[in-house]
Amino acid sequence: MSKRQKLVFRASILVALSLGIAPVTSAMHIMEGYLPLSYCVMWGVLCLPFLVYGVFSIKKQLKDNRRLLLIFAMVGAYAFVLSALKIPSVTGSSSHPTGTGLSAILFGPGATALIGIIVLLFQAILLAHGGLTTLGANTFSMAIAGPIVSFLIYKLVLKCKGSRYVAIFLAASLGDLFTYVVTSLQLGLAFPSTDGGVFTSIGKFMGVFAVTQIPLAIIEGILTVIVVIALESFAKTELEDLGFGRKVREVE
Repeated sequence: MSKRQKLVFRASILVALSLGIAPVTSAMHIMEGYLPLSYCVMWGVLCLPFLVYGVFSIKKQLKDNRRLLLIFAMVGAYAFVLSALKIPSVTGSSSHPTGTGLSAILFGPGATALIGIIVLLFQAILLAHGGLTTLGANTFSMAIAGPIVSFLIYKLVLKCKGSRYVAIFLAASLGDLFTYVVTSLQLGLAFPSTDGGVFTSIGKFMGVFAVTQIPLAIIEGILTVIVVIALESFAKTELEDLGFGRKVREVE
């Protein structure tokens, strides 16, 4: 690891720590004790196969190249920072970016599931952002569903010979938005509307977060492109080891 790479890595940790100590209220992560126990268990069980696959995926990618740990730590810090930043939304709630699109693009959705649950676990314990009982639901929406969409969008745009930066932007933005679609689904299922049922409730939750989440998704897409451009300058070798450089050359 070069001196410049070490500097970037240490700076990312410093930013994560400095931004992460802000007080958290009305966070978009489903808060502790908000979901019925049966739903907490259900979402936790649904996460298990993705997490097991994530362990195997990360182990395989890091087995022959320990230098990838630098990128792995960086995408974890990136997700931690972005998902800890909250923008006030309507009705006393808040929205935030997810930061998992970058990991899905570089490491795939399997590894991102493990990265995501680690991020959410630290936020729940250290920042009271989210909760332990709702860890499964938050993991499924932010670390599984959203990253899968990001990964598929990225692959699709590249397959259609689109620009890699357009692919990165769309992957991060749409993955962010889909996370909130799934969160709205989770809340709607747990708390159906008395006058319209589950679908009415889902629509209401989606409407609450759409006001702030759409511009946040666009911002996250732009920021992810900027981060990738920076990585191409400071960690080109590591990106090529991940296959990212090879995919870029195929498109170009």
